[in-house]
Parts: sequence; C-alpha cells; structure tokens
Amino acid sequence: MIPISAVTHSFSGLAWRWRGGNMDLGGWHGSLADDLVNQLLLSRGVAREDLERHRRPTLRDFMPDPSLFRDMDAAAERLASAVTAREAITVYGDYDVDGATSAALLIRLLRDLGVEARAYIPDRLLEGYGPSGEALVRLAREGSSLIVTVDCGAMAHEALAAAHAEGVDVIVVDHHKCPPELPITAALVNPNRLDESDEAALHGHLAAVGVAFLLAVATVRTLRARGYFDGRPAPDLMGLLDLVALGTVADVAQLKGLNRALVAQGLKVMAKRENTGLAALIDASRLNRAPTCSDLGFALGPRINAAGRIGDSSLGVRLLTTNDAEEARDIATRLSMLNDERRAIEQAVQEAAEMQVDGQHNRAVNVLAGEGWHPGVIGIVAGRIKEKTGKPTLVIALDADEAGNGKGSGRSIAGVDLGAAIIAARENGLLVAGGGHAMACGLTIDPATLPRLADWLDERLARDVASARATQSLLLDLSLNPGGLTPDLVTTLEAGGPYGVGWPGPRIAVGPVRLVKCDLVGTDHVRMVASGADGRSFKAIAFRAAASELGQTLLHGTRGRQLWLAGRARIDDWGSRPTAELHVEDAAFAD
Repeated sequence: MIPISAVTHSFSGLAWRWRGGNMDLGGWHGSLADDLVNQLLLSRGVAREDLERHRRPTLRDFMPDPSLFRDMDAAAERLASAVTAREAITVYGDYDVDGATSAALLIRLLRDLGVEARAYIPDRLLEGYGPSGEALVRLAREGSSLIVTVDCGAMAHEALAAAHAEGVDVIVVDHHKCPPELPITAALVNPNRLDESDEAALHGHLAAVGVAFLLAVATVRTLRARGYFDGRPAPDLMGLLDLVALGTVADVAQLKGLNRALVAQGLKVMAKRENTGLAALIDASRLNRAPTCSDLGFALGPRINAAGRIGDSSLGVRLLTTNDAEEARDIATRLSMLNDERRAIEQAVQEAAEMQVDGQHNRAVNVLAGEGWHPGVIGIVAGRIKEKTGKPTLVIALDADEAGNGKGSGRSIAGVDLGAAIIAARENGLLVAGGGHAMACGLTIDPATLPRLADWLDERLARDVASARATQSLLLDLSLNPGGLTPDLVTTLEAGGPYGVGWPGPRIAVGPVRLVKCDLVGTDHVRMVASGADGRSFKAIAFRAAASELGQTLLHGTRGRQLWLAGRARIDDWGSRPTAELHVEDAAFAD
C-alpha cells in the first residue's frame, strides 16, 4: 500500500502533506478525543501552554480594550453625544453581508439606547461601492447631523470632503486597506490604518462588523461614564454577537484570535433565535437545527448578499433590524428567491468567463472581461475560477456604468496580495478606482486600459504567484480506515472550531478503499459509495467536480483499484439515524 506521505501527484496534481505530525488513527475511539483536538489546535499555531484558551474561545480571553485603536475614543464620544442629544443619525453601509450586519448592529444598538437611526445602503449598480458625496450631502440636507459609514469610507476622500463642507460629521468604521493620507472625518476607526500601533494592527483581520462591535462597546462604556444608564437598562451587547458572527464568516475574515471568539459566541446567540430576522432567514434556508459556521457562509450569507447583488440592497438591513415576524418572513422568502435567481445569472457568467481561461494560461493572473455580465455576481465567479485554476482571478463586467467603465472583482490565492496590487495599479493611473485586501479586491476601469492592466499585473505578481503555486499542496490532519468515519469523530473535529479562513477545517484521508458505486448527481457532482478492507463502507461526494481531473478519474479511471479519499467529514442527517460522510476534495491511488 502507498502511504499518504508518498502521494506526490494526486488526481488533482497535488502532493499530500501532514499539517502537523503524522496522525494515522486507523480506527476511531472516543478516548482519543482530547488528544485529537489538542493536535488540531497545535497544528494551527497554538502554543501548548495556550491550548485551554483556544479550546473554548471567549471574549473575556480575547477582547482588547477598544481604546487601543486610533480614533475609537473620539468616535465613541461623538456617537454618545448624538445619543444624549437625540440627533438624527444615519448609518451608511456597504451592500454586502459585512455591511448589512455592521449597519444592523449599530441600528439595533442605537434603538436600545433610545434613538431610531436611519439606514442607507447604496445601490450596487447605480451608486457603486462606498459613500458618494452626493448621497452624504443629501442625507445631511434631509436632517442627519451624524453619519456613520460601515464597511466603507476609508478611501472616500472626495465624498467625505463634500460631507465636511456641508457641515455634517462622519464617523468611518472600516477594515479595508487605508492610504497614507486619510480623508476628513470626525473619526476613522480601522485596524488597518497605516499609523496604527503594532498591538492594534494584530487585529487587522477583523471584519467591519467586528470593528462596529468594538465601537458599540466603547460607546456604551462612554455613556455609562456619563451616567446615561442611571435608572435605565444598558443594552445587551452580547445579544448582538449573532450579527457579528454572520458578517465575519460571510466576509471570509480570518477566524483566528478575537474573530474565533466572536464567531464561537455568536453561534451560541444565534441558536437562541432572538433576532426575528435571522430566525426567519434560518427557516427560509430550511435549516432544522442551530446554524453552524459553514451555514453562515453557504446558506445564510448568500441570501443576504443576493439582495445587494441583484435586488434591493436595503433588504438585508431591513431583515436584520425588524422585530415584526411577518415582515421578516416576507423578506426572508424574497431573499431566497433572489438567491435562486442569482445562481442562474452566476452560472451564465461563469460559463462565459471560463471560455476565456485557456487563452490566459501564460498569465500569472486571470483577467477575464465581458459585456452583459452582471456586476453582482462577478466576485463569486472570480472565486470559482480562482479555485479551478489556482491563480488570482479578476472578472470584469464591461460597460457597467453610465460612463462606459468596467466594474471588476478579484479573488487571490494564499501568498499573493491582490488588494495591494490593485491599489498600486490605481496609483499608477491604470484604474479609475480600486482597493481591497490581500485575498479580494474591487475595481473600476476604462476598458481601453484592460490590456495594460493585464500586462502590469503579470509583471508585478508573476514571481509571487509562481512561488505560491510551487508550494501548493493538500494538507491533511489525520487518516483513518472507513470504520473510523463516524458521527462521533465529526463531533470531536468540530470541537476544534469554529473553522474558516486562517483556521482551516480538518481535512482527513480515508482508505484504502474501493469505489463500490460512482455516478453523477445533479449536473456536476460526483457521488460515491466506498468500501474498505475492514468491511465498512461510507457515502462520499465531490461537489462541482464532474469536469475536473479529479471527477473524471473517479468516474472512469479507478478500475477497482484501491484509493485514498481526502476531504471533510460531515454529518448526513437525512435518514432516520445520522451517519458520517466524506465531502471529497482530492483522491490518490493507494496501490
């Protein structure tokens, strides 16, 4: 039998390596649970003396003093003054899940403090990303004396200058990369400011909703010091963590340190179903149990995102702030319908974009563009093509605005900072606008500049991409025989979570096995039944793999040979009794 450590070229062309030490469990025994969880934590960078804190991440153990961040105290003081004076406040959010949850968090906080704030979410197609000067001035003239932008604003120099000239105060709560020269604001809270302290910069992985939560904590603390809660209850800040968890996971923020604590505690809050809108969204997603971390990213988040992508961008905030159960059900149903529509649009754009990929095989970065592509789905398509090709990918919808400019979205691979490259491209005159972070970016471009941008990115990032791809491998946490793949094992693996970017979910290898059954389900999923020498069998599925080398080999190239199957262990609870199954990401011959 070929050992896992000897797999140098899997069906997907990857070498297999252990993430930590060799964890060949063979059969699974519950008595190994503590050792297994400890090994999972150690292999994700936790020091042995810090294991207990990371096994049960709490805010008490990970929460920094909000005053650590520049402008946090100024922002809290200004917001607290607006609360006590009952000023008209508008929360201006981005149209994605992070923006919606950030806006909802502050609106619910202000409501509990006795102020009904207004929400403003720009239209993705008509207004684009970030605050516009026209919108800020209009909000000021309609009566708002304080505007809080969330998940946007760090680079909106012209828009914020217009607001300042109009006499309205703006607090910016953001997490995107900041330029050296900051815009005019009453306060700009962003752990990714270039002038942040080293200690504050350690929290640069926070999503905007995490920064908004820190502002909420600081504001309540400021109001308490002013005696605001003498004779009235303080808001339940912990009750807002379900929103923090959803925005953090959906924005693909790194689940390490404080983010792990926020998500772990937020999932507990979400399970209580106290947010009327979230409860309706969970029901519309047909989840008959408490949501898990993956549900936030693959079931709940996409439904809220669908509103900003192809529908009414305000639906997400309305859902997350309503206390009316009937209204919540109506909005959640509409979001599910929009999500179905989004999938159909996305598939058409992806098929068109993939037709251009072969012509870019010599490029370090895929730069794909087409007319008629819906700007609301280009980010998803960029992510899908990035996964298939293993290269950073930009997908650009041409003629996406009235000026004839293209709107683009990009997704990167580990080790390649695409956001920094896009900011540099903008500074070099190749883009009308652009920004982002290491793994994702957005841009506006004159279509005539596309060839120059592609060449420039190729030259700037070729070495980084080559280095990143040369070290790509499939990292495994443990191996076992089919009899070890049990619901008890899945439960133990989940104890090392929550998992996400920066804190990868456990990947296991099961085998050696032979495929008893292998066929297509749906349009492009490969479904399997595998059996091992221990006489045990299990179900497995490789999603969206039919056209890949992995899928084709599984379907037609095994001829009864023994295999290792690698992927994620999951619970299949469709039957009368839960069983464990494997979501296959790769495979290799074991003989």
